[in-house]
Amino acid sequence: MKTFASLLMSILLTACVTNPDGRTALFDGKSLKGWTVLTCKAEVSEGDILITAGNGLIQTEKMYDDFILEFDWKKLKDDKWDSGVYFRYDTVPPKRPWPGKHQINLRKGMEGNCSSVKGAKTTGLVKEDGWNTFKLTVKGTTMSLIINGKKAWAVDGLTGPAKGYIALQAEVPHGGKHRFRNIYITELEKQ
Repeated sequence: MKTFASLLMSILLTACVTNPDGRTALFDGKSLKGWTVLTCKAEVSEGDILITAGNGLIQTEKMYDDFILEFDWKKLKDDKWDSGVYFRYDTVPPKRPWPGKHQINLRKGMEGNCSSVKGAKTTGLVKEDGWNTFKLTVKGTTMSLIINGKKAWAVDGLTGPAKGYIALQAEVPHGGKHRFRNIYITELEKQ
């Protein structure tokens, strides 16, 4: 009886520790479990997802509706860099490495911009050296972005599928060697 009670308590404590605020870790810091690597190379290095080669995506296995996505990223190249985070897409067109839209850009000088939605543009909120923290909220046709604790933008006008994948972009030939960590999603209820 004591063993069962201890096991039950351990399960309950683990559930509280790993998901106390409704957030779910998309990356466990040890493996690419829950992700599919498409036409690129990535590995887990020092507890981070490290994009090492190619043009492609590291895509979630699951599709998401409305959500809050939180992640840290860091570029590795000093002179130019280019990557991004795609969301709300259901397919990658044939003979293309990435979907047509929607992308939170991580390209030098365009960090945090989403060119597929009018007004989703910002400058000056990222650190060129070190880690940056992004918090993207997508609900219905609206979305907002917080970069390093500061509001970047909030817009309406998101089109396309109401449910889709989330992916880290590999664009290594153009400086896309990036590290990603602390990737969490909070699924929001539809209204």
